[in-house]
Amino acid sequence: MSGGVDSSVSALLLQKLGYNVIGLFMKNWEEIGADGICNSTRDFEDVVRVCETLNIPYYSVNFVKEYWEGVFTGFIEELKKGGTPNPDILCNREIKFRVFFQKAMELGADFLATGHYCRTNEEGDLLKGIDDGKDQSYFLYTLKKEILQKVLFPIGNLPKKEVRKIASEHGLATAEKKDSTGICFIGKRNFKEFIGNYIPYQKGDFLNLKGEKVGQHEGMAYYTTGQRKGLGIGGPGEAWFVVDKDPVKNIVYVEQGDDHPALYGSELTADEITWVSDIPEFPLSCKAKIRYRQPEEDCIVSPAGDGILHVRFTNPQRAVTLRQSIVFYSGDLCLGGGMIAGKNTVFPQ
Repeated sequence: MSGGVDSSVSALLLQKLGYNVIGLFMKNWEEIGADGICNSTRDFEDVVRVCETLNIPYYSVNFVKEYWEGVFTGFIEELKKGGTPNPDILCNREIKFRVFFQKAMELGADFLATGHYCRTNEEGDLLKGIDDGKDQSYFLYTLKKEILQKVLFPIGNLPKKEVRKIASEHGLATAEKKDSTGICFIGKRNFKEFIGNYIPYQKGDFLNLKGEKVGQHEGMAYYTTGQRKGLGIGGPGEAWFVVDKDPVKNIVYVEQGDDHPALYGSELTADEITWVSDIPEFPLSCKAKIRYRQPEEDCIVSPAGDGILHVRFTNPQRAVTLRQSIVFYSGDLCLGGGMIAGKNTVFPQ
């Protein structure tokens, strides 16, 4: 239980179904806020309130070390290399459904239940949640069927509005609590200021694709492909967008216009591939998306050797970003996915 409304209602629904429910809270990040209170302390207090309302036992486990070593250090290293990794996916793979799952099993649990908006079937396949606007299968593509057969997603067949309604009707303390945002288990904050604590500022040039300097950036890691806000580039014409980065030369390439051709690409390669079930037959015709808040798009997937996949989209995709995840779907079925390893570079060679 995270201290949010989704996991609170998940516990409630399982209890109503007759399960013997135990609340398990994990602490993954230690940082004292301006008021002298750690955010995880507040979340655990909400867990206690909900568990006392439901009259179920609760425990807290500390995975700060595991989160630092298994998620955060890798996240920082990828940023240094010019990528934009997704910490939520890393956290699910390394923490929630590895060490946290193991802890639940050690405590004698038959299942691990979470408040994710997704579903499974009897075979253990991963399915999208009913609420299209909240479906979180994108973040769970690294899970294997063997794990999913022991995982429950009680709210995967509910819309978010219904979840809050259920929480309110049963007097749960988290009914009106805002959804968590920002970096997984760290929260929403000034990204540049926060990351600056771990990656030294190394100024460099903003160049357009003609090689002309149009400004100075504060550090390559603070920018991502497709970014518009926070560039600080003025002058006439349309807004500037990040179209690529050169980590070797510490250059961020930018161009003007939301529809600039350099923002789009039809092909990419992916590594660190994970299939929820069996490896499919290739070439694979399916749908995929390269970021969470995006509709799935038609594509053809083919092996490219050494565990790498080549993906060709029917329609050009905006802002293909290195080390983001590409996730493959067939209808509601989440097939698996991987990390974007390569794309068509647009900066001058």
